[in-house]
Amino acid sequence: MGGSASKWIVDPTRNPLARIHYNAVANRLRKYGLRLDDLYDPMYDLDIKEALNRLPKEVVDARNQRLKRAMDLSMKHNYLPEDLQALQTPYRTYLQPMLSLVKREQAEREALGALPLYQRTLP
Repeated sequence: MGGSASKWIVDPTRNPLARIHYNAVANRLRKYGLRLDDLYDPMYDLDIKEALNRLPKEVVDARNQRLKRAMDLSMKHNYLPEDLQALQTPYRTYLQPMLSLVKREQAEREALGALPLYQRTLP
């Protein structure tokens, strides 16, 4: 019972409040030209850092460019022009497949009793 209720709460196709939140986050990300995966911090989670290291250079460069543009727009108290906002795809993922692979590898290493690839401490 608890599992189906929690799925209903966060599913934007079934819960109108979740849909409103989903659209509000998408609109905010579009205003700055960001994607949801851009919000992950590699300094906070070393799995994210490892996943970013495994991605192609073009993908990481595009992420860094989006972050720089968003910071610049924020400092200027501006948003992207409406025509560019319409082109943004805030929920298109580029990090999740690699991140799930890194987490699976980490779980497998722990199950086999191997040493971790990197020290899992926060800065």
